[in-house]
Amino acid sequence: MRSVEVAVIGFGLAGSVFHAPLIAAQPRMRVAAVVTGSAERAESARRAYPGVRIVPDTDALFADPGGIDLVVIASPNRTHAPLALRAVRAGIATVVDKPFALSAKEARTMAAAARETGVPLSVFQNRRWDNDFLTVRDLLDSGRLGSVRRFESRFERWRPVSKGSWREIGAAEEGAGVLFDLGPHLVDQAYALFGPVDSVYCELDRRRAEVRTDDDAFVALTHTNGVRSHLWASAVTPLLGPRFRVLGSEAGFVCHGLDPQENALRAGRAPGEPGWGTGESVRHGTLGTENQTSPHPLRAGDYPAFYTAMAAAVLDDAPVPVTPEDAVATTDILAAARRSAADRQTIRL
Repeated sequence: MRSVEVAVIGFGLAGSVFHAPLIAAQPRMRVAAVVTGSAERAESARRAYPGVRIVPDTDALFADPGGIDLVVIASPNRTHAPLALRAVRAGIATVVDKPFALSAKEARTMAAAARETGVPLSVFQNRRWDNDFLTVRDLLDSGRLGSVRRFESRFERWRPVSKGSWREIGAAEEGAGVLFDLGPHLVDQAYALFGPVDSVYCELDRRRAEVRTDDDAFVALTHTNGVRSHLWASAVTPLLGPRFRVLGSEAGFVCHGLDPQENALRAGRAPGEPGWGTGESVRHGTLGTENQTSPHPLRAGDYPAFYTAMAAAVLDDAPVPVTPEDAVATTDILAAARRSAADRQTIRL
């Protein structure tokens, strides 16, 4: 059985923790190359993936792809669009870590290039396979909530002093700040559940003196179907709110905490091992109305499903797991959010 030969560009947190282990766990894929200029990261890649080809920079990779079938771009945000265009135009299937692009123009150019070349292009929206998100989707499909009126979603942290990473202290032009870091997940999930958006309102704040861009964000979306999504992303939340609160005409659903897969990957656990996606115990949400509620178990999360689908896209001409068109829509919404915050007004799309 032929495997997809994968080159991972960047071997920091995203490349080494979130992408490479999931790729290695997919039977139809192999981590064939890692692009890094760091001797320490190169040695780490060799230990984790014996026989991996270490490439010093992207110029060297594209000069000699060496049978690479798929490029995964896990480099700093500002490089995502230029590298994705380079890969797609070279005829190589591509996965881009979020954010897909830093501007709507970049996103449209990337999607157009994929259409013109017929090359599979996707964005790593792994949070579509969180256990709580999968549970909410099931509840919507079953009709148990009735007609949904409001969707609330939060990615909040309590980090009163910045860790000093570029994602926190860099400039917005580099893709730093919570809107570019956590916003793509929040917006993509809302869009995946409730579809196109008519209007966007956003508040962005810089609460810590040492950061240069937003570390506290609120985004309100009005979907074409009438659902309102309220989304929070913050590094300065001393008491965390619910991860999801979904309010329908028949019932509501609320859950707290985070899907365990990120922590499992950080701890070096193998994706797909027994108990994967549930953690030490099954999380529960609460389903019902004010006078009658009951615990509702959450489904197991399934990050490995992303690269299973990507392998099928490359080898079997199947659809990519997240389409470029969805990525363009998310980028449009994030761009409108930034304009809304700057102009202090609601932006119509």
